[in-house]
Amino acid sequence: MSLQHSNPDSNSAKRAQPPVTGAIIDAQGREVPITEQMIQEACKELEASRVKKVQKG
Repeated sequence: MSLQHSNPDSNSAKRAQPPVTGAIIDAQGREVPITEQMIQEACKELEASRVKKVQKG
C-alpha cells in the first residue's frame, strides 16, 4: 500500500494539535505559563521528598 492509497481518516491523529497549555497565578496575580522545565523540576522535588520519607522510616 502506498501513501496515495491510505485512508485519510487513519492520519487524523497525526494532524497538528494545538499545544496543551496551562498557567499558574503568582503572588502578584500574574498568569505564568507552565513550562516543561517547571513540571520536570516539580517531579524531581517530589521524588526527592519520597526518598527522604522512606529513609526516615
